[in-house]
Amino acid sequence: MQLAVDIKILKPKIIVWKAITDIANCSDMISSIIDLEILHLPTGTILGLKWKETRKMFGKEATEIMWITDFVENEYYCTRAESHGSVYISKLSLTEIDENTILTMSFSAEAQSTFVKIISAIMSLFLKNVMKKELLKNLVDIKEHLEKT
Repeated sequence: MQLAVDIKILKPKIIVWKAITDIANCSDMISSIIDLEILHLPTGTILGLKWKETRKMFGKEATEIMWITDFVENEYYCTRAESHGSVYISKLSLTEIDENTILTMSFSAEAQSTFVKIISAIMSLFLKNVMKKELLKNLVDIKEHLEKT
């Protein structure tokens, strides 16, 4: 499953970048994050930053360990998580237009076992729409947080 959503934020790219890379304080910005613990904090870079995040999703709490696998300063970063027989890759990327920023979040999930692949194929239509709404809600939370300051 692959999908992407974006939103226009009325702030310069450098301000948006600073906010989205402040992983330790994301729970102040994204309402679905109810707990976050930094597990590994590299010196001088976000590459390899690893954290445990608990979110409220689908009415339940879900905890995942995530880490940053790639980034270009002020352009994008990618995260990876592995859970329930799947690998999840997310990417947050920034495009500046005038003094505003388009923040794009892309998400992909790849099942690692035959059983999970079968279940994923059956559930993908339902899950894709639900996940798209969840991702967009995250972006709206970020936008509202940044534009109120």
